[in-house]
Amino acid sequence: MDHDNDPNQGSHDNRGGLGSGGLLWYLLAAGIGVMLIGFLFFTSHGYEISFTDLVKLIEACQKDEHGKLVQIEKPYHIIKHDDDREFRYSDLTKVEIGSYEITAHAQRTPETSRSGENNQENEIRIRTNKSQNDESEKRITAILDQYNIPYRHQAGPNFFKTWGPLLIFLVVMIVLFMFMMRRLNGAGSPMAFGRSRGRMYAQEDLGVTFEDVAGINEAVEEVREIVDFLDSSEKYQRLGGRIPKGVLLVGPPGTGKTLLAKAIAGESGVPFFSLSGSDFVEMFVGVGAARVRDMFRQAETKSPCIIFIDELDALGKTRGTGMAGGHDEREQTLNALLVEMDGFDSNNGVIVMAATNRPEMLDQALLRPGRFDRNVLVDRPDIRGREDILKVHVKSVKLDPTVDLKQVASLTSGFGGADLANLVNESALLAARKDRTAVSLEEFNEAVERVTAGLEKKQRVMTEEEKQRVAYHESGHSLVAVSLPNTDPVHKVSIIPRGLAALGYTMQRPAGDRFLLTQGELESRIHILLAGTITEEIVYEDISTGAQNDLERATEIARSMVMDYGMSHLGRVNFREASRNIFLPGSGEERMQRHSEKTAREIDEEVSRIIEKSIDTVRHILELRRKALDAVAQRLIDVESIEGDELKKIIEENSSGPFIVPGTTEQSRRNTSKIVPDFSDGATSEGQV
Repeated sequence: MDHDNDPNQGSHDNRGGLGSGGLLWYLLAAGIGVMLIGFLFFTSHGYEISFTDLVKLIEACQKDEHGKLVQIEKPYHIIKHDDDREFRYSDLTKVEIGSYEITAHAQRTPETSRSGENNQENEIRIRTNKSQNDESEKRITAILDQYNIPYRHQAGPNFFKTWGPLLIFLVVMIVLFMFMMRRLNGAGSPMAFGRSRGRMYAQEDLGVTFEDVAGINEAVEEVREIVDFLDSSEKYQRLGGRIPKGVLLVGPPGTGKTLLAKAIAGESGVPFFSLSGSDFVEMFVGVGAARVRDMFRQAETKSPCIIFIDELDALGKTRGTGMAGGHDEREQTLNALLVEMDGFDSNNGVIVMAATNRPEMLDQALLRPGRFDRNVLVDRPDIRGREDILKVHVKSVKLDPTVDLKQVASLTSGFGGADLANLVNESALLAARKDRTAVSLEEFNEAVERVTAGLEKKQRVMTEEEKQRVAYHESGHSLVAVSLPNTDPVHKVSIIPRGLAALGYTMQRPAGDRFLLTQGELESRIHILLAGTITEEIVYEDISTGAQNDLERATEIARSMVMDYGMSHLGRVNFREASRNIFLPGSGEERMQRHSEKTAREIDEEVSRIIEKSIDTVRHILELRRKALDAVAQRLIDVESIEGDELKKIIEENSSGPFIVPGTTEQSRRNTSKIVPDFSDGATSEGQV
């Protein structure tokens, strides 16, 4: 089951290819272009000459009564331009007298030629500024009449020509202002602190249904009722039932909580608002509460609808943890959410869904019925669930006919939906890297090792002494794992470095899903973890730093046996009070201890006793099966990795005592924990390992 990378997910972002910043620049360019066009059309053009030059040009271009040019000695007028060049102007036509200027057309020819310049005569538009008094107009008309130059008066200035450029400029500025205001009111802007950041999805935008959700059938059945209520509410209301106001999805990361919410949105056919708990958190007091109110106000207008809040723990942490006397913004936001979900003015028709993997941090007022009426556990799938999830993800992968998905599911105990999606993708990439035509079981096995142990580092160069030490270390782990009951079968032993610091590894895979562990099984795990360093001590009479992680895990198991499970001489007492997260191991912080210093010392002594007893047991096993230990180590040095079947064969051939099948339960927990294994003879007495 895919949690994050859903191939059917529709895009919720309907923006085009242009970003908001690019669109702003395009609008500015368009406005400037419109202004330039307006000025080009409504601004007078032509070469400007003085009034005196115009009068002389009129005199040079005089005409008779029939409109023909009068033959005079100089039928032209020479005008000197600003660049000191002289031009000859003649044949004055199309004279227009306006309110502010006089325009006309004339033929212009350069008086002095330059190299490479066109000296041909061409027509040009000329203009002359005119005073607005009547005397100026009477004078020019008299001159034109005197020399029989035809002219006409321009029509009075119209509104568009006078005010057109200004109006165009104002329209462009108004459009830019409206665009900027929309940007200021958008998400993340200073003007929109109190606006909700939730995004609304339509059913066609998601394309995810319950058919795409596999491996969590119980959770699907729980939430399917909500969709059924939205579709046919009369069936429930007839009997007095009401729809749950809130549904809380809890579970480990990567198990499909968000995907399940998408499926609800795709199946319900009602508006679906999605946002994260961190969207409400701001440094300014009151902003988060305003966003909560705005979110529910938007939801009321679309009722009935669903609001989905992902990572609710960012918003709904237990109150009272802030600084005394301060105004905690998170608490104000949580108070607003509590009131909106179930207050005097509660919202009918608005269903609140939320997801979290830290339910122990949530405020109790938020979890009570009336707000979150239903808690749905989205746990890691079992073997059948993992097989169903794999079937969903391999739809787009070309599989080899020999691949058995049930076998792959048995190799991935503890994997969630996101882990399985990554596993399928890694397998496909490995097959493509090898130029295979289909993905085989070999790629799935290698992908499991890559996901759990890390990437192989075959190019890491180790000295022969280090390689031999690592081989004996891993041989000790595997030998003890095979020799003890209540242990998971050994799948593979390797001295090829993987990951960040692993120089070798012993991979055990459980035969099935386990939900309880006995004291004997925990003690066997401690034995296996300590076997590596004890092997180094027996072979080299010295130990290395390679057992650091083994010692850490073994000590933690022993301490949990004493403090959490009551599996020690101190009795059936729990000595640890901690706000541990059942979905995120190691994330909780231990609170102040409730026992005395004497009890703490006794706890430490009991942990040491369990470790020392385990060391004695492991040393006895390794000394009695030294021949098998040397054989396994030598084989590892030769081939670098051994599969589980070959390992058992080597141990059987080099062991004189009985061969204990991993995972057997024929010995009781009391016997397996108190009787030291004895492989000195070929008989097996009751209780012996």
